[in-house]
Amino acid sequence: MARKTVKRVKTGAFERRFSMAKAGFLAGARYATLTAGTYLAPKSQREGRRKAILSGQAQELVRELGQLKGSVVKIGQMMALFGEHFLPEEVTEALHTLENSTTALEWPAIERQLRKELGELKMAELEIDREPLGAASLGQVHRAVRKSDGRELVLKIQYPGVADAIDSDMRAVVQLLRMSRMVSITEQFNEWLDEVRAMLGREVDYDLEAYTTRHFRKLLADDPRFVVPEVFGAYSTHNILCLSYEHGIGVNDPAVLELSQVRRNFIGRAIMELCCHEVFEWNKMQTDPNFGNYLLRVGDKPEEDQIVLLDFGAIRDFEDATLGPGREMIRGAWHHDGQRLIRALHALDFLAASAPKRVLDDFSALCFEAIEVLQDPERFPPPPSVINERGEYLWGNSDLPSRIMARAGRNAFSVHFDVPPKEFIFLARKLLGAYTFLHVIEAEVRGDTILRPFISMHEEADKALVDRIYAEKTSVNG
Repeated sequence: MARKTVKRVKTGAFERRFSMAKAGFLAGARYATLTAGTYLAPKSQREGRRKAILSGQAQELVRELGQLKGSVVKIGQMMALFGEHFLPEEVTEALHTLENSTTALEWPAIERQLRKELGELKMAELEIDREPLGAASLGQVHRAVRKSDGRELVLKIQYPGVADAIDSDMRAVVQLLRMSRMVSITEQFNEWLDEVRAMLGREVDYDLEAYTTRHFRKLLADDPRFVVPEVFGAYSTHNILCLSYEHGIGVNDPAVLELSQVRRNFIGRAIMELCCHEVFEWNKMQTDPNFGNYLLRVGDKPEEDQIVLLDFGAIRDFEDATLGPGREMIRGAWHHDGQRLIRALHALDFLAASAPKRVLDDFSALCFEAIEVLQDPERFPPPPSVINERGEYLWGNSDLPSRIMARAGRNAFSVHFDVPPKEFIFLARKLLGAYTFLHVIEAEVRGDTILRPFISMHEEADKALVDRIYAEKTSVNG
């Protein structure tokens, strides 16, 4: 079936802002009218009706956003990923339905962009497929062949005007949310909008993505388990990124579960070790750990299987000063050291000074459970259903996220815990992404043997940093 296409991307500030302002005004008017009607309902039914109305309005708003390509869709997606701390649950759920695979831009518009960026001579060197391999909110990808040697390439082509529209799109989205009356625009929410704007800026900076791709290719050059595409500078510009075409199958492909347990364990261990390298050693983190960023390549032998790493536009650098307390939180949980864990939470500005000991003990217990996948099963045994006779964790059997959510729901943590800093949210998403990967491929791997070589990296410096911050905070509060 042919992919739906459009002739152009609306990037003019006026037409985009007009479309969203109209949607926001209508949503706000409908929301106000429908909400007023809930007061006629019995008191026991009002909250349910209010939630249903909010959900319906949020879905209507998302449908309007989905019709616009460019950064508007990406802004909505990022808000869905990180907005659960700021947005009503109904709004977050609706934003999650925004699809990254959108309608494609027609070939004549793409061809004009390619000729403008590459020039006639470079274009003549390539045979480019007119049908895109994929189309997303900020651009689309086309396969190509270099005529001189048959080298297979991919061209990641940014939509014209998308980068220039980010600031106006951000303002328009905020105005839309304000007019729709569905979101409270707080100081913390504005800080997160600034982070979303910064993330978008990195995603449309193809020069930065080319550098980061080359950097990871160098970091992993001696690790045969990973493949990082090669950057072809001759066909790359600020708005076009040319990479080697890398074949493989998706993580969700049914063929993955048909691989032997040995192969799946090999792949799972590799992805978890990569996560540890990013957090404990490199201070560079892929902040968008979705399965579309990976392909699996099956070799002749299990030890020759490879993971292809794609899309380095969401890589974020962290200083030890910001990532260090997060690593200390992991260490506190791993060692079941509640005091160490709580000191790290204080350093992250995640914990109210007035939190009672009972709440701290409950939260520590939650963190101890959350890290069971990486624990020594002999020291801290997990539930029998997720461990085999060799002490390996059965990632596919695990229901850990639902157990954590259930435990959190039984405790009033929200009263004593602040909105987590973005570094904590990135770290939590990174670990959850690795967990989900191993869960989906049903790996059977001892997590403690993966984490142990990394746990002491930067440990003394991280601990000293947390101790200093904790001492400063307690002296001020005391």
